Amino acid sequence: MTAILLVGFAFLALWPAYNLALVAFSASDSATAGRRRRRDAIAPNGNEPLTFWIVVPALNEERVVGRTVSAALALSGSAGTRTRVLVVDDGSDDGTPDVLAGIGHPDLTVLRRDFPDARKGKGEALNAAFRTIRDLTLRHGEDPDRVAVGVIDGDGRGSTNILTEVSRLMRDPAVGAVQTRVRIHNRDKVLGAVQDLEFAAIANASQLLRDSAGTVGLGGNGQFARLSSLMRLGAAPWSHCLVEDLELGLRMHLNGERVRYTSIASVRQQGLVDVKRLLRQRTRWAQGNLQCIAYVPRLVASRRIRNHALLEMLYYLLAPWMNAFGTATVLALWTVAVWRLLQGRGETFMIHSWAQMGGVAAFWVAGMTAPGLIWALVHRLQLRDERLGRLLGAALTYPFFLMLGLVSTWRAIARQIARRQAWAKTERLTEDPAPDPVPA
Repeated sequence: MTAILLVGFAFLALWPAYNLALVAFSASDSATAGRRRRRDAIAPNGNEPLTFWIVVPALNEERVVGRTVSAALALSGSAGTRTRVLVVDDGSDDGTPDVLAGIGHPDLTVLRRDFPDARKGKGEALNAAFRTIRDLTLRHGEDPDRVAVGVIDGDGRGSTNILTEVSRLMRDPAVGAVQTRVRIHNRDKVLGAVQDLEFAAIANASQLLRDSAGTVGLGGNGQFARLSSLMRLGAAPWSHCLVEDLELGLRMHLNGERVRYTSIASVRQQGLVDVKRLLRQRTRWAQGNLQCIAYVPRLVASRRIRNHALLEMLYYLLAPWMNAFGTATVLALWTVAVWRLLQGRGETFMIHSWAQMGGVAAFWVAGMTAPGLIWALVHRLQLRDERLGRLLGAALTYPFFLMLGLVSTWRAIARQIARRQAWAKTERLTEDPAPDPVPA
């Protein structure tokens, strides 16, 4: 049991300590947000985007695409900017084409992809959109430095200030991409509330820390990239990786592009409220993370990645796998301890009775539960748009959510070993009919 205590106390010390450090950083960011906004709010200087392209990848999205496109067309940036929407219909065989055909707007472009080009993954759909936008930009004589390409998924809704915030950060010519905060809009369900706690509070704090370190990661929803920065990555900025967004961020960092994060603007998306579908989604994410480990040698060798940034990148690439193997080790030690006590073999690694075993277990449960409760309070104090009772329920569910993540990691390892890399699309929930399109 000495090994259990040592490993267990290490986990318990690091896990809450890491979360408390993030909480402190998040609180500091909230306290200084106004001052930093004033500092960053420099006057337009000729570097901010004049044209925003919102790319919506759509594969059988008839349930949600109407509202998403209407919401994207309604987004507006600073005076003098233009918003255009490009929907990539990636071989849909449901009512998606009919929904899109019913949205008559001069700033909407629908790119239809049919077999054999269609359904090769989100990355290929985004690459097709990129090449279309690149060609249109050059044909019309626009400056790629002043064109921003955003990605909003079929279930996404950008906040009204999203383009203004992206423009503000892109006034710095060194900024090649911006990632916005992610929220869950169907958080009336427990799983939805837990995912909003994860994205809106925990991931937000992590991204704020990474923004300070210069290691911001791009997400699949709410990412914006300068067209010229994408062009420097070739004809296919996105890859076949199962987390093409994470890989794009890594490639940008390696290419010397600065990636920023804003917690002020956000994109809302559907949360998965079915455990099986959520497990499938997280398995895909975990497997994509495993694929991105191949970038570790390049990150280590790069002269553009500073040492502190390298350490943070290595942490978020390797930590899920270290946690998975570490947890498996701890569970194995627990199993041995229980077996020895059941066999009446007496003392087991400093544990002399079932009562002591229960005390250690209670300590573990407390250590795993406390961070979720803290994040629930952070969520409530910072965002103030959710009932505390619902947040506390999500916090108590959070440890089980973490266990599901560990299961996803092990499933991802098995899939990677078996070389199963099929792209599994996340199924949407039915939404209300789309409102009338915004006037041209």
